[in-house]
Amino acid sequence: MNSISPGSASARVQFVANWLSRLLRLADALRWLPPLLVRLFVGYMFFESGWAKLHNLAGFAERFAEWGIPYPAFSAALSAYTECIGGALLVVGLFTRIVSIPMIINMVVAIATVKMARVASLEDFVELDEPLYILGFFWLLIAGPGGVSLDYLVKHFLLTPLGLGGEAVEGAGDADSKRKLARGTA
Repeated sequence: MNSISPGSASARVQFVANWLSRLLRLADALRWLPPLLVRLFVGYMFFESGWAKLHNLAGFAERFAEWGIPYPAFSAALSAYTECIGGALLVVGLFTRIVSIPMIINMVVAIATVKMARVASLEDFVELDEPLYILGFFWLLIAGPGGVSLDYLVKHFLLTPLGLGGEAVEGAGDADSKRKLARGTA
């Protein structure tokens, strides 16, 4: 009969706890990676899409007219420039939180004016790409661009040494660094 002694069960629990602790430390050390990957992927996709629309603005405006969007030439240009400039800024991580707002608005308008015509159920809605982009932009709006961004560099190497703190800058710091600053242990 194979019985497990309390010592060996305790040792296994400790082994698992140690590995989980290591994995959590690794995840914490890599917390800069998800915002970077989201910014690079989504930013490049929107930059490329906006660039293509800008190079065929007349055709893009015609589609806006077909969809019944008011002021199709102006609206098409606004949407294309929002995607192109917003995508480029996301890629480099500059003004990430501010840029996320017009990108969200662009997606909401796309859903409301074009995509909803083809949505007959919740299942149809959740299959749209635009809500996922909205969630990605919302996450970047709240979480900020991460440590591998121009926003981070501006805050930490330009504004902070000047005593400006960088609170008005994108990704102005995570909660841990703000708590450390408040305690004077940063």
